Amino acid sequence: MSKDFYHDQVRRALEKDGWEITDDPYILESGKIKYRVDLGAEKLLAAQKGKEKILVEIKSFVGASDTNEFHRAVGQYVDYIVILEDVEPDRLLFLAVPNFAWSDFFTEKAIQKSLEFIKAKVLVYDPNEEIVVQWIK
Repeated sequence: MSKDFYHDQVRRALEKDGWEITDDPYILESGKIKYRVDLGAEKLLAAQKGKEKILVEIKSFVGASDTNEFHRAVGQYVDYIVILEDVEPDRLLFLAVPNFAWSDFFTEKAIQKSLEFIKAKVLVYDPNEEIVVQWIK
């Protein structure tokens, strides 16, 4: 399976933000089901003397239809979160979207309601600057 268009930019943005990439991709398995989530990462939390662990599913929104990309992203997010609750419930799942898509397409009421409905966590990134713009939990 090919990487998303901005895969490497998101990886570098996470590293700049202090995350250690542990898996590229992260294999998420349950029975005969095996998914390849784009990135697994950890960050040391000094105050808690532990690690925060995340998975990141990267979406680039450079295709012909933002709606189709969103449908695919939501489907993947729901599949992943269901399995993650069973196999690694302490790991958070984020949907990574570029800032231009977040400020345009993702501001639509229907899209916001869909994200709320599935309780999606979103990482907004700037693909040109290779930085994390916003964490939305």
